[in-house]
Amino acid sequence: MGSGKVTDWQGKHVTVAGLGVSGIPAAKVLHGLGAVVTVVNDGDDERARAQAADLEALGITVRLGDGTTLPEGTDLVVTAPGWKPDKPLFTAARAAGLEIWGDVELAWRLRGPDAAPWLAVTGTNGKTTTVQMLASILTAAGLRTAAVGNIGVSLLDAVLGDEPYDVLAVELSSYQLHWAPSLRAHSAAVLNLAPDHLDWHGSMEAYAADKGRIYEGNRVACVYNVDATDKPSTEDLVREADVEEGCRAVGFTLGTPGPSQLGVVDGILVDRAFVENRQKNAQELAEVSDVNPPAPHNIANALAAAALARAYGVPAAAVRDGLRAFTPDAHRIAHVADVDGVAYIDDSKATNTHAAQASLAAYESIVWIAGGLAKGATFDELVEGAAGRLRGVVLIGADRALIREALARHAPEVPVVDLDRTDTGAMLAAVREARTLARTGDTVLLAPACASMDMFVNYNRRGDAFAEAVRELASTDG
Repeated sequence: MGSGKVTDWQGKHVTVAGLGVSGIPAAKVLHGLGAVVTVVNDGDDERARAQAADLEALGITVRLGDGTTLPEGTDLVVTAPGWKPDKPLFTAARAAGLEIWGDVELAWRLRGPDAAPWLAVTGTNGKTTTVQMLASILTAAGLRTAAVGNIGVSLLDAVLGDEPYDVLAVELSSYQLHWAPSLRAHSAAVLNLAPDHLDWHGSMEAYAADKGRIYEGNRVACVYNVDATDKPSTEDLVREADVEEGCRAVGFTLGTPGPSQLGVVDGILVDRAFVENRQKNAQELAEVSDVNPPAPHNIANALAAAALARAYGVPAAAVRDGLRAFTPDAHRIAHVADVDGVAYIDDSKATNTHAAQASLAAYESIVWIAGGLAKGATFDELVEGAAGRLRGVVLIGADRALIREALARHAPEVPVVDLDRTDTGAMLAAVREARTLARTGDTVLLAPACASMDMFVNYNRRGDAFAEAVRELASTDG
């Protein structure tokens, strides 16, 4: 039943686990293909009931409050990536000899015979930036492409939509890779490995193994981080992967590259992998100053993106042009994600009351994350003007009491969560609190109205922390 032809799905009983950002589209797609779809979900709250009603109107069965029992007659389970592998539902499915697919696996199986190849990226940090850089480089080469997967266009939309792509730049999380056993990328990169999601994966080894799945069956290049000190290293994962004959290991380094590597020489990004006679020759790709911003971790991202693009046959000039054209999400009212019908907006650049005022004026119903270093500012005017739009407020940072007092004066009925934390985990806690306050249609807005230096190096870091927290929320959704 893997070819994805509509006839394969007629009358197949598919259980979709989770009502999250991947579960709902998967249920709709499968239903449209003629499958008999049952969605199961642990939660049974107001939001879940509203989502269930939408699906039931299409003729899809939804079972709320019981994500553990396998529906009778199930032929296949399709899961939201965040569901842990040890859930009783999966134990029952495995005992029944059933396959368990994630949304990425489903998209991979539904590709047509002339589908665009995937250039895939994973890693603990830097995935989104690298995929966006890669898409920019591919675009500069005149290719029809999109950044998809964990970001941008949904993979199911990219695979099933009318838009004809030449190649896709795909961001994949460790969760998604765990549930994508038959995925075979053209080329793939693991940017880095650091302990992450170990509660989900069970161990660092299991986490690394799931990341390493991205290399399985690669056709042209397995791109790894030469400089990584993590164990197992990304190079170890390449060594363990079962790839197609002729597929090469290609390293990237911030130092001088050896043969079959990309690296940096005298401020130039150079390629010694995809050139004739790589023992002696190197191809200039771009200058470090073409990378925005030219911070070391971002240069590494650029090299990984360049390696994947070069593996696909992109000329050197397109690497330079694509990197020059790329502008990172600049934390200026940047839409991070929608989770359960709530938009998460990063305006970390709103470091003063004036900027925050413009930001707050842009949305109707807001859960506001605010606080930091006030630098002598007062907040009465800001709060008074925004009071009618506030669903709730989560306060962080050194001078949050100043905002709390203004809220007590001008918006006493608005619920306020005061987080007495300035550690690096505070942003994840703030986003989680904001989620509990938000309702479908609301906007969770990071517009701190304060400087960031009490907790973060700069507003960019603060915005990155917010975006990472939101993506964690999205990836564990359902």
